[in-house]
Amino acid sequence: QVQLLESGGGVVQAGGSLRLSCAASGRTFSTYFMGWFRQAPGKEREFVATISRSGGITNYVDSVKGRFTISRDNAKNTVTLQMNSLKPEDTAVYYCAATRVGYSRSPNEYDYWGQGTQVTVSS
Repeated sequence: QVQLLESGGGVVQAGGSLRLSCAASGRTFSTYFMGWFRQAPGKEREFVATISRSGGITNYVDSVKGRFTISRDNAKNTVTLQMNSLKPEDTAVYYCAATRVGYSRSPNEYDYWGQGTQVTVSS
């Protein structure tokens, strides 16, 4: 079992940056593909980015390509999401999640979730 805890959310002006972190418990972190999702009020949970078990392969939703970077450190059991050039439409609660299904963009295929961290981008 994996427990996930996100941090790093906050309020930032458009064009600014935030770095989200997700700390994972357990000794099996490196066996999971990791993902970041977000959910804005009144909207469904949306895929943002995913990273392979080794960290060598990443995938992003088109709306964040070139602005967001997902990375992981298996020695520290952490996954991060560096968010640059933030836009008001990036405002949402951001969740990290773990899955054994490679490169999945479906939240239904993720087994473990953090509690989420709020990101608010003001215009």
